[in-house]
Amino acid sequence: MSWRATVLTLFPEMFPGPLGLSLAGRALSRGDWSLEARQLRDFGLGRHSSVDDTPFGGGAGMVLRPDVVDAACDAAMGEGPARPLLYLTPRGRLLDQALVRELAAGPGVVVLCGRYEGLDQRVIEARRMREVSVGDYVLSGGEPAALVLLDACVRLLPGVMGGAESAEEESFSAQDSGPLLEYPHYTRPAEWNGMRVPEVLLSGHHAEVARWRAAQSEAATRERRPDLWRRRTDQASADTHSVAWAATRNG
Repeated sequence: MSWRATVLTLFPEMFPGPLGLSLAGRALSRGDWSLEARQLRDFGLGRHSSVDDTPFGGGAGMVLRPDVVDAACDAAMGEGPARPLLYLTPRGRLLDQALVRELAAGPGVVVLCGRYEGLDQRVIEARRMREVSVGDYVLSGGEPAALVLLDACVRLLPGVMGGAESAEEESFSAQDSGPLLEYPHYTRPAEWNGMRVPEVLLSGHHAEVARWRAAQSEAATRERRPDLWRRRTDQASADTHSVAWAATRNG
């Protein structure tokens, strides 16, 4: 059974969008995964298929109604194997490669795209939605975030990417002591605009190339993502203490 994605949105015409092109699009055509975008207004109320209302307690904007969203979720969740229900919101857990790998390894996802000021908290709790954010910024709606999440998952499905080695060497891929940013890449010509490719990459010495790439990854992570570097060094320190403690006990 292929990996299944269902998107609940007020703008289903935004899908598949870029997901219909390149690697994800070819995988979609082959049936490696499937995508369905459902219109939230199909579950709306009254003559105008209303999906939102004013917030209790006052304030600007509108809030998606819990009864409307619950009906849409009920229709999507009742089809096929149980899939996690994700609500895309700036309040959510930050999307990272570990979560992407977890989702890609499952049967698929149901993704709710937020709009307006947000979603009634009661349906989030009743449905046990997993709130996910793609970054510390605010979008007009959850649709661009859904495209990001789905693209990240689909490229990890079996047969979608050309080589497993490429995925293993990318930024944020699993490392023994925590993730690192990827090293820089070079290709022909060997000299361009007066700038030469680092000599080590032309040497043919694979061990030296591997060491250079590792050093470049570490340097980029220290400079650009000190949070990741702290996590890596903290993990390395914890591992060292664990080994020392085990050696003491076994001594």
